[in-house]
Amino acid sequence: MAKPSVSPETEVIEQERLVPLYRVVLLDDNDHTYDYVIEMLQKIFIFTLEQAYRHAEEVDRMGRTVLITCELPQAEFARDQIHSYGPDWRLQRSKGSMSAVVEPAQ
Repeated sequence: MAKPSVSPETEVIEQERLVPLYRVVLLDDNDHTYDYVIEMLQKIFIFTLEQAYRHAEEVDRMGRTVLITCELPQAEFARDQIHSYGPDWRLQRSKGSMSAVVEPAQ
């Protein structure tokens, strides 16, 4: 039995559309304690204690840490959650939340 052939004009090419991804990057400062960072990451991102501690160490050591990679609306929401978390009550000099940025994932 012969295989049916498809002519080029009737062939349908399914094109995969990739949604761009973005990183949520937490930035270091000296106005928040490790405890604050760990607590915030556990509450906002549901990280385990170990995951949150690793991010706290990395942001302290490197000045930044990538928390998640996701689509833009979720990344912006996560950044906004960080920005609205509030000051570290453990430090009098802490006047506000930590900073985070959204950047394209490459």
